[in-house]
Amino acid sequence: MEPPSSPLTTHVLDTTSGLPARGLSLSLSRLEGQGQQWMELRKSYTNTEGRYPGLLEPGQMKGGTYKLFFDTEGYWKQGQESFYPYVEVVFTITNETQRFHMPLLLSPWSYTTYRGS
Repeated sequence: MEPPSSPLTTHVLDTTSGLPARGLSLSLSRLEGQGQQWMELRKSYTNTEGRYPGLLEPGQMKGGTYKLFFDTEGYWKQGQESFYPYVEVVFTITNETQRFHMPLLLSPWSYTTYRGS
């Protein structure tokens, strides 16, 4: 039996090599409380396919503002100089019944992100 899939996933591709960005450190946070402080929900690394499929457990999604933090400086320390030490993608979820996929296309000098399907 296959485990239920996460309502929030990410996939990071290294566009300079055309390969998945494996071992890239990332964290997911959500704005919480009256003081609107970032609360870290998950911290881990992308897998060999450049994915982190289980950012949230099924049922853990709730409306609010989230932030995906990608440690690009740590990733590029593999011998490549880079311009961006990190990438933060801040987004709002208003419908917690939907699925969200947040791809990141990454090079040492640029990045692109979008809401995928």
